[in-house]
Amino acid sequence: MQFNEIKLLDELLKTIKEIGYSETTPIQSQTIPVVLEGHDVLACAQTGTGKTAAYVLPMLHRLSNSNRKKIRGLVLTPTRELASQIYENIKQFGKELNLRAAVIYGGVGQTAQVATIQSGVDILVATPGRLNDLISQGYIKLSDVEMFVLDEADQMLDLGFIHDMKKIIPQLPKNRQTLLFSATMPKEIEKLASNILKSPKIIKVDPVTSTVDAINQTVYFVDRPNKISLLTNIIKEKNMTSVLVFTRTKIFADKVALKLNKAKIKAMAIHGDKGQNARETALRSFKDGSIKVLVATDVAARGIDIAELNYVINYDIPDTPETYIHRIGRTGRAGYSGNAINFCNYDDIDCLRQIEKHIGKMIKEIPSPWPMLILEVSE
Repeated sequence: MQFNEIKLLDELLKTIKEIGYSETTPIQSQTIPVVLEGHDVLACAQTGTGKTAAYVLPMLHRLSNSNRKKIRGLVLTPTRELASQIYENIKQFGKELNLRAAVIYGGVGQTAQVATIQSGVDILVATPGRLNDLISQGYIKLSDVEMFVLDEADQMLDLGFIHDMKKIIPQLPKNRQTLLFSATMPKEIEKLASNILKSPKIIKVDPVTSTVDAINQTVYFVDRPNKISLLTNIIKEKNMTSVLVFTRTKIFADKVALKLNKAKIKAMAIHGDKGQNARETALRSFKDGSIKVLVATDVAARGIDIAELNYVINYDIPDTPETYIHRIGRTGRAGYSGNAINFCNYDDIDCLRQIEKHIGKMIKEIPSPWPMLILEVSE
């Protein structure tokens, strides 16, 4: 579907054209018309499918009918990075409209955020902790919210925000439109959805064929102690300039970044134990090319959206095929070539085979300069 086939405001269509978008993604073509009609939505879609525009565009359209400077649109999202990204998208798409947006999150002082809210805001993007803080202090009221978006609901659950969400939702008007987006649908999210959605339209976008098939996937079989040597060798040999490396743990993210820097490859780690400012600095440095490599854990990487990212390297094979698809789906966007490189030690072979079964093909093996020698499961 073309964007100009959707009955969006002329101002929005003009901006979409200026940005360079013409054709909708599957999640956008299925979601936008339904939201414009006023339905609640339960959508299963991963990062990288275009889901932010799928709710931002109809929200801007529906809230543009008046300019009351009260919080009429609320987007709740788990991380500061994702909140900032959504806020930037709202500003970008809504630049021709007379609507004001704001973003609030923890890890920084609240004074500037409070001042912005008090000056009048139509659409608020928030993380749960800071939103609850400002509600409890009397700075925010949600009684005027007409549209509520709960984004990355499964990650909210992973990060322990389910109780914060349960405090926020009762303060919203019962007569509202609610959109819930989640990459996976664990039972607790299904239960939450049944409580907060009214006769929702259910939308599911299968990410496997749309993202994974277009990415060049390879695997090296290598013992864990040799992974850092292999990583350093590959980055230098292929002259990689933008690489997202995934590790299973925060400790290994720090270790890998440290060893890469010792090898004269500029790298930074991003994970949940890093402060908000440190995470934002690492992400900014990666986007502007100051560092070549960003080493991340799965939770910290949610919301990372970099069009020019050519390589994702799984230093550790993920435990589930769904996580694998999330990870490698960050490369090969916006017409750029995508490459996913996997390092598999003996302990990870079962996980690799599950991934291959899930995506319906064998991942091409590349001979390792450090061949696998340890052929028994570590204790």
